[in-house]
Parts: sequence; C-alpha cells; structure tokens
Amino acid sequence: MLSGEEIIEIEKAIHVVPYRQAACIEALKIVQTRRRWISDDSLKDIATFLEMSPAELDSVATFYNLIFRKPVGRHVILVCDSITCWVMGYDKLHEYLQAKLGIRHGETTRDDRFTMLPNPCLGTCDCAPALMIDRDLYRNVTPEQLDEILERYA
Repeated sequence: MLSGEEIIEIEKAIHVVPYRQAACIEALKIVQTRRRWISDDSLKDIATFLEMSPAELDSVATFYNLIFRKPVGRHVILVCDSITCWVMGYDKLHEYLQAKLGIRHGETTRDDRFTMLPNPCLGTCDCAPALMIDRDLYRNVTPEQLDEILERYA
C-alpha cells in the first residue's frame, strides 16, 4: 500500500505531465527512494494508482537499470564497466571491491550495507575508471582510495 507521503509526491508528479501514466518513472523513483527497491506489491500499488496494468509498469521498471526490482543494500555501488573504464583499471577496482566486501556483482553484503552492480557507463570517460555510490560520483579511482571512499558510507 502506498503511504500518504508517496501519494502526495506522486500526485505532484502527475500534475506536470500530460496524462497520469506519464508519471510512471517518477512514481517508481518516489517509492524506491523510501523503500530502496520496488517489490511486486509496490509495483501493483503504483500501477493501480496510475491506472496502468502491472505488466505495463513492470516493462518500464525493468527497462531502467536504476529501478531496483530486487532488494538492495543501504548503499548501491555502481561500478562502471565501459570499455574506457576497462582499459583504465576497472578490473583492479572490481577485484578489490569483491575481496573487501565479500560480494560479487548483484550481491549485497551480509550487513545490508552495500550492493554492488555493474553499470555500462557513468558518463565520465575522461576520468576513468569511475564508480558511483548512491548519488556520489568518484572519478580516477584507484584501489588505494577505496577504503577511504567506503568509510564515508558507514
């Protein structure tokens, strides 16, 4: 069931688009901000509220890699795996994160602190390799910097 706050925010989003269903991405983002992911029940509730079928909304949700349809940790690490980041040291970052956190792509740490996901491009190829944690972009990242970066998300 959508919360009162979620409904108010979704209604605001509906008022700036030409028709109700056009607010679907914003509605997904609003709910995900509060719940960290979009469960099947949340998807059905949003779809009903927007007068869409769950299948229609799910096709939108699964198209975008930043709408999470499975539970994620408190912080999501997006590791850029573009060709530029590969050439500039992606493999060292990825290996270090796997060893440090004890997880692979798509997994969440046991303490629910981090989920690590691949991302095809973070749009900062001139400063590769790069990663993003939540909304924070880190560029020219080296394995030596990762401990300090991760500590910011205790």
